[in-house]
Amino acid sequence: MDFMVSTSMKSFSVPDTVNNIVGGRELPPQSGKYFEKLNPHDGRVICRVARSGAEDVQAAVRTAKEAQVMWADTPPVKRGELLFAVAQNLKRHQEDVARIVALETGKSFKDAMGETSGAVALGMFMAGEGQRLYGKTTTSAVPHKHAIIVREPVGIAGLIIAANTPIANVAWKVFPALVCGNAAILKSSEDTPLTSWIFGKIAYEAGLPEGVLSIVQGYGEEAGAPLVEHPDVNLISFTGSSIVGKYIGRVAGERLAKVCLELGGKNPLVVCDDADLENAVKWVLLSAFSNAGQRCAAGSRIIVFEKIWKQFTEMLVAKTSQLKIGPTDSDDFGPVINLEQLNNMLAVVERGKQLGAKVLAGGKRLLDESHKNGFYMAPTLIECTNSSDELSSTELFGPVTCLYRVKDFSEALKLANASAYGLTASIHTTNVNRALEFVHRVQAGVAVINGGTYGSEPHMPFGGVKQSGNGMREPGTEALDIYSNIKVIYQISDPTKV
Repeated sequence: MDFMVSTSMKSFSVPDTVNNIVGGRELPPQSGKYFEKLNPHDGRVICRVARSGAEDVQAAVRTAKEAQVMWADTPPVKRGELLFAVAQNLKRHQEDVARIVALETGKSFKDAMGETSGAVALGMFMAGEGQRLYGKTTTSAVPHKHAIIVREPVGIAGLIIAANTPIANVAWKVFPALVCGNAAILKSSEDTPLTSWIFGKIAYEAGLPEGVLSIVQGYGEEAGAPLVEHPDVNLISFTGSSIVGKYIGRVAGERLAKVCLELGGKNPLVVCDDADLENAVKWVLLSAFSNAGQRCAAGSRIIVFEKIWKQFTEMLVAKTSQLKIGPTDSDDFGPVINLEQLNNMLAVVERGKQLGAKVLAGGKRLLDESHKNGFYMAPTLIECTNSSDELSSTELFGPVTCLYRVKDFSEALKLANASAYGLTASIHTTNVNRALEFVHRVQAGVAVINGGTYGSEPHMPFGGVKQSGNGMREPGTEALDIYSNIKVIYQISDPTKV
């Protein structure tokens, strides 16, 4: 490895082999099998990763069951204090974590630092909930009957994350799961194993009790599926594709486990004829291409009023041609996470072209000297006429966005809602009536006026409707409803015995 990670206790190299963390200890997979994690920038091997299976998940569940009883009995305020220490330790090692995030994802160190800052902020926010975890007191229709509502842990939380913003995704689920008194088993993304590994090291160094958090590496079908199927895992929280989300909802639902699904998006950004076009272009570029388009909230459907179509598209194409692609802080975005993802979007673009879609920019893999060994997709703008074809309906999870021309607001709103997804949406207009009408009528979990389609904050709920999720919301205090159960307690008093 080309850098060291420093801790308050010691310094250690980023490992060549990433194992599981169970009971606070690093353990190899019981099968002895490993796979290689490649650097998205140059295709080189970064490390070997534990290829875990059902037996490794079983070991993690056994450990979690033992630890969870003690953790649930720990007062919530104390749990919050321990998690605050974890968040502080994460902040101390922010640069170390950001270097790992940049190494694994190919994004710039600057962007990785920003992502890690968000993870710290979320940790701090959720740690504070240990001093609250509010329930309710209320009245009863029955004399001398007193009612209170309290929160209790769900039990063992299985957490399955995506690779696009790895440290943010870890924090997004681990902190609320733990503050509510659950033991957590994190199934790391196979594309970002080191990020989960270093978080585990940081958490345990900060004093997290052994067994409260386990980290299992491996592929979804080999390690994730046994976690979803395990009868002792009381809750599954998943961020990823709608296809996998449907599988999780079905399998976990059969045993009535609690399920939180934050799934994909095909998010519309509407540019009206009265919009500030410079601002709209800026936000289209950021929504479509930042983080190499690897956001569930990416702006992947750009809906433009016909009156400004020519002017806007010329501006957008010109600005797109100026984007710099690479892993440094001077670049606008980096590679996609793996070769399979790159080849998939190239194939979808090619099929779209055969059906009449017009490529306005990009549409190909970058194969020049500085990009040829990495998984780089050129920033791609495609004019589409069929809103129901594969290009328009499939989440590509890369720097590809489709443009559509519409006559007016009514047609724009109709097209915005003509999707199986409903995660985020944005409108650019100076007409306050139009803006308010849009945000109230668009079918999305998040709606933005004169901004991008992304930008969630630690204290705000995030999630979508339709194929974008099952109605649960993370993070914000709404996450507490996922990671805790509600109990109603009645007490009857006898006034004759006072």
